[in-house]
Amino acid sequence: MPGHPYQRGFDPRLAPHKLADPLRWTRPRRVFVNSMSDLFLEDVPDEYILAVVQVMTAAPWHTYQVLTKRSERMMAMLQGPLRFAAELPQVWWGVSVENRKHGLPRVEHLRQARPHVAFLSIEPLLEDLGEFDLSGIHGVIVGGESGPRARPLEKAWVLNLLRQCRAAGVPFFFKQWGGVRKHATGRELDGHTYDEQPAPTAAPVAYDADRRRAALAAIEELARRFDEDGAVAHSARESLLGERRTPRNKFG
Repeated sequence: MPGHPYQRGFDPRLAPHKLADPLRWTRPRRVFVNSMSDLFLEDVPDEYILAVVQVMTAAPWHTYQVLTKRSERMMAMLQGPLRFAAELPQVWWGVSVENRKHGLPRVEHLRQARPHVAFLSIEPLLEDLGEFDLSGIHGVIVGGESGPRARPLEKAWVLNLLRQCRAAGVPFFFKQWGGVRKHATGRELDGHTYDEQPAPTAAPVAYDADRRRAALAAIEELARRFDEDGAVAHSARESLLGERRTPRNKFG
């Protein structure tokens, strides 16, 4: 369908024309960044990740959730050129944890990145994760797989995570049991729903019209540095890399 975000299929593609959208939303929202993909995919250039972070910096009246399976790349960037972004209270940095083999190493990468707000998306949970370290983690989301071929979620696996979150003082959010008919299975655990989230770490930032206008102009100029296929224009690459050192000053 012409104009549909996926009219060109599901191959990775950047969307610089969408970069400034959060600055156009005047009411605070919770924004799931790149919810249909992964900001730290190998095909996403560092320069574009920086541009996304600059938007999150420029519109602090929203709360942003960034979730990845590419935890090593995220860790490297948050320890290096994006260290300032790890300290932003409006950005929640998270990793997916589906099993022990692939998921638990990501927890350690996230902890080493030392973000201001760190969360785990344990969804779909595919096996018992056993005991693991929750230090440095500020929230845990748990859920089962859904869809025609959904693998079952065992109650004991969920209770194990709830117990560990309680012991560590980590907020616990149970999203769903999942299954082929997720609406039928619901989201109650032993008769309770769990909707805990990371506690606010800073006072909400009010929307500021003057700040928005200045930031919007800057982000729109930044977006024009990418061509229509989402690649960084060669003439802009050096400029973008240079801006990494002082991104907070750019928008005031």
